[in-house]
Amino acid sequence: MTQMVQVALAEDVAEAEELQTILREAGIVSELETAVEHHPREIENAPQKVLVPESSLEAARHAIEALTDPGDLVSDA
Repeated sequence: MTQMVQVALAEDVAEAEELQTILREAGIVSELETAVEHHPREIENAPQKVLVPESSLEAARHAIEALTDPGDLVSDA
């Protein structure tokens, strides 16, 4: 099984899904994981880790940087 590593931290689910779309268009598989503990009904406002296979980390970073404004991302892994 391929180890998943964090490529970005999104402020919320909507931003995380935008990053997933960028990655999918670049042919990179990604997953989301809640970055903090939260109440189950507060999913939309929880920061999200964007995870990619370790072997795709560099390509994922390049894809995100190429298609986003650097100020849009909270931080890199």
